[in-house]
Amino acid sequence: MTSTNIVLTGKQQIELLTEPVGLLPEDGLLAKTRLSMLSTGTECICYRGELEEGSHWAGWVKYPFYPGYSNVGVVEQVGPAVEGFQVGDRIFCTSHHQQYHIVRPPARKIPDEVGDESAVWTKLATIAQTAVRRARLELGAKVAVIGLGPVGQLIVQYCRLMGAEEVLAIDLIESRLRAAAAHGATQIFVGGAAEALPFVRDHTNGRLADVVFEVTGHPAVFPLALKLTRNFGTMMLVGDCPQPGKQVLAVDIITRGVEVRGAHNEKLPPNEAEEWGKVRQTELFYKYISRGEMKVDDLITSRHSPCEAPEVYARLAQDRADSIGVAFDWSRLS
Repeated sequence: MTSTNIVLTGKQQIELLTEPVGLLPEDGLLAKTRLSMLSTGTECICYRGELEEGSHWAGWVKYPFYPGYSNVGVVEQVGPAVEGFQVGDRIFCTSHHQQYHIVRPPARKIPDEVGDESAVWTKLATIAQTAVRRARLELGAKVAVIGLGPVGQLIVQYCRLMGAEEVLAIDLIESRLRAAAAHGATQIFVGGAAEALPFVRDHTNGRLADVVFEVTGHPAVFPLALKLTRNFGTMMLVGDCPQPGKQVLAVDIITRGVEVRGAHNEKLPPNEAEEWGKVRQTELFYKYISRGEMKVDDLITSRHSPCEAPEVYARLAQDRADSIGVAFDWSRLS
């Protein structure tokens, strides 16, 4: 059995390869992909290949590299040692952009009331949820989110659910800000973090933000985000910079007591991870979706055949301004 797979075979070289699937292990599931979504920030970094030597990025991206980690599929075969799954189940897993894939539980069975276009956000939703948990928001907090790509959009929604009084959205792209405003941002600012200080002051009674989420991963934004954070506030570093050596600590950490916290995947301190690991976070996300308290399906801004992958990556690497959720529809594979 073979599968059509999207593969980064070299720097800025995307190919569709037909490759063997392999034998189904006793504890595995064979799934056929219905929808997969790009993590546009992460995958464009991998595509460009401009990675700092010695960084975890440089250690991770090795060619051939299989991009993608947001996959909705249907179970086609069930290994004899697997319980709780049957042929026809819809599942979410972190498999790559592949037509067929073998996955071992814990793949997540998708509830009937959660559509493919919502479920495909599952991994990004747990990444964003982890960042909001690490921020330890309080009811009535004033929050700023810099960078309204896919993860930034999810952080906006979680912050409103957590009871933030103000969710200030900052981005250079007006269409992204309109989407953020439609999904919970209380105020928007079209521009960069360097120009956003008066805007943040105006909407925080001059105190600046209790929590600033830096989601861009651009090294120049790091010190600017600190300046938007109030004295003894928290700056959450969510965007993962591929050139960390260019990130510069600012004096705000010492003179104003600003605390910097990082968030990555679903990593939480041990006492929190036991209660709110990946499974619980996923269940909560699905509950919010099914109750209409979060909405993400309308954040998919374009759908493509996997056959268009070389053009899609090349376009996004040049300009992803009008893109939030970019999905491959595997029913269009021909």
